[in-house]
Amino acid sequence: MPTPEPYLYRAPSERPYFSSDGEAYLARTPLREIRKTRELRVLSEEDFAFWQNYGYVVVREAIPAEAARRLLDFTWDFQGLDPSRPDTWYEDRPFRDDLDRELHVYGFVEAYHHQLIWDSRQTQRVYDAFVDVWDCEELWVTLDRLNLNPPNVKNRDRALIAPTDKGFDIELHWDVDTTLGVLPQRVQGIIALNDTRPELGGFQCSPELFHRFEPWKTGQSADRDPIRPDVDRDEFPVVRPELRAGDLLIWNGLLAHGVARNTSADGVRAVQYLSMMPALESHEELRRSRIESWRTLATPDWNGTLVGDVTRHESLRYGPAGLNGLGERLLGLKSWHEPATERSTEEPACAVSA
Repeated sequence: MPTPEPYLYRAPSERPYFSSDGEAYLARTPLREIRKTRELRVLSEEDFAFWQNYGYVVVREAIPAEAARRLLDFTWDFQGLDPSRPDTWYEDRPFRDDLDRELHVYGFVEAYHHQLIWDSRQTQRVYDAFVDVWDCEELWVTLDRLNLNPPNVKNRDRALIAPTDKGFDIELHWDVDTTLGVLPQRVQGIIALNDTRPELGGFQCSPELFHRFEPWKTGQSADRDPIRPDVDRDEFPVVRPELRAGDLLIWNGLLAHGVARNTSADGVRAVQYLSMMPALESHEELRRSRIESWRTLATPDWNGTLVGDVTRHESLRYGPAGLNGLGERLLGLKSWHEPATERSTEEPACAVSA
């Protein structure tokens, strides 16, 4: 898809956001500084203050715990892994290239459009939480994947990935270039599919670095790494928020974060990656691409690390997910300015209640 002019497209909101790709946005006011124009729907005043000061927030029971467990069961089944037989977690499999091998080590699951995945996306409480952080109602949901990370041993050992001194680091990185004069705004999120435990690894972050980012930045060299922080972890501790199945964690792209390795004997870390961004309804090519991906179950093209399953692509396994009225708008199938329809685009096979 041709690269559009940077930051050409404006989201249809009273609060203007501009973007070229639906990932990073320019805004007159950074997310950490906005003053709410809409009443909070899900977050409390204390939650919102913590989000702005420390770069992340946890929304309890964003989806029902039972819905999270059904999605966890699907995640095992999609990969042909037996949760009661750890030997199946490390069976030899073909790799198309080095990226494919790294994604396997990190536990990424290349499913993007199953009904259960869409049920999470079109849950009202999930949507309302992202409305709170963006202060914007016209949102699109990211077409993202799942993660199931068993203990990092054997062919999932992180030692199989050559270490680097600069650039992306799975254990701690920023989602945007932090050396830019005007910092892009980006938001990411995960829904926990099972309860977290320290030995399972999973999401970790440096909230104190986010809190003190501007004074810290002024003391750094001009050639510092734009996406990998070099900080004293005693001064800027790395923490792991506690999550239960069904909890949603949202973080700011300027929060240094990563995924700790799984050091348990036989447990797994499992999440659904799920975020929402201001809708770029004037970006017709991007909108059509999103709809086509949903309709045909094609691998989304917004992120080059989304590669599709190596053994049996999801388009060969099931049909398009059913969307409710909210899901139609979050995809881009319907405009936020169109009146809501009473019936879904498709009847969901197993809808999740909000």
